[in-house]
Amino acid sequence: MVRPASSPHTSRLDSPPNGPHDCPGAGDFCQTRRVFGALIRIDSVTKRYPDGTVAVDRLSLEIPDRSITVLVGPSGCGKTTTLRMINRMVEPSEGTILLDGKDITQQPVNTLRRSMGYVIQNAGLFQHRTIVDNIATVPRMLGWGKEKARARARELMERVGLDAALAKRYPYQLSGGQQQRVGVARALAADPPVLLMDEPFSAVDPVVRKGLQEELLRIQDELGKTIVFVTHDIDEAVKIGTMVAVMRTGGKLAQFAPPAELLSHPADAFVEDFLGADRGIRRLSFFPSAGLELLTAPIVAIDSTAEQIAARDTSEAPYLLVTDLEGKPLGWGEPGRLTAGDIRTDQLLPYGRPFVAGTESLRAALDCAVLSPTGWAVAVDAEGRAAGVVSQQTIGEAIRGAHAEGRAPEEAAEATKFTRAAG
Repeated sequence: MVRPASSPHTSRLDSPPNGPHDCPGAGDFCQTRRVFGALIRIDSVTKRYPDGTVAVDRLSLEIPDRSITVLVGPSGCGKTTTLRMINRMVEPSEGTILLDGKDITQQPVNTLRRSMGYVIQNAGLFQHRTIVDNIATVPRMLGWGKEKARARARELMERVGLDAALAKRYPYQLSGGQQQRVGVARALAADPPVLLMDEPFSAVDPVVRKGLQEELLRIQDELGKTIVFVTHDIDEAVKIGTMVAVMRTGGKLAQFAPPAELLSHPADAFVEDFLGADRGIRRLSFFPSAGLELLTAPIVAIDSTAEQIAARDTSEAPYLLVTDLEGKPLGWGEPGRLTAGDIRTDQLLPYGRPFVAGTESLRAALDCAVLSPTGWAVAVDAEGRAAGVVSQQTIGEAIRGAHAEGRAPEEAAEATKFTRAAG
């Protein structure tokens, strides 16, 4: 679906619940931050190990404030090393990293780390602590009282979609997806301006991963954190990233661009190969479906009379979409085989997965049409009621029209940002 762009508003969670003095020991970064174009600046940073191995080689990046910057690349490209240098879990050999204009080496490492949320693969939860106490870990380290820290933890459980009944359970009693949600809540507990995420969703199945990605986008839209996210999955990078840094083996930056630009104009053969052969299909995620011309004539209700069925214009669509009494799609039927007052749903062709008109992308619409046995996609409104139908041919014309108008995918994305959640 089309996700509105994150606005630079100030959330009530952009500062600690009761003011900056509730975060003793957290330093300046626990207080409401100034808004910079780039909150994190990585300037000519190199990480060289004693044996001569170069994990990161003269990397320079400006990570935008209140956005999701994704580091992606093959194994050994230095993406996790880069992430860990931001909170000094790994010290750079050369170069500087600035956080809010300040050199990170000029402040105590514990203060720095407490100013950043950190989420890792498999959540990294304390198995001997309850869920609520896992989430309350950092606030307790910062001197918060137990009840206040637990109240904050319960608030965050609700924010990340965890049932309050799980508060007193232990990590081993939760599913993998629930544990990752706990990890995200724990990272947000002290309201840090920066969130570092190291392949947090890679250990869960695709269905759970999709849900976690969408949850992250929702939370980001509400809170507007500066997130640095590491993944090896280019689809994940394109879906959630505001900016994507593609790194090549040896720790060199290959390209740093918004996802739409990355798909449209890969910098070189390495980036093009890493993006894969279907990058053209991925680009469709940045074209909104709002302009599609939907037909409503080929739609009939299950209780339609013979006259109503006969009156439907089937000159363009060879089938009629049958809906229930609430207007929700049931399936496709041939006009001549639909019997008034006795339409049998078991004889209807499946309509496939519908797309939400004006909300999801042209990629979602095309996918629905391809999967439909009739070659037509069904558009629905937010309540799931049929809004119209559209053919593969019409969708193709919309794609060609967008290109003919000179709307590059990145420009369409700027107009309706984050047209990605549907794929």
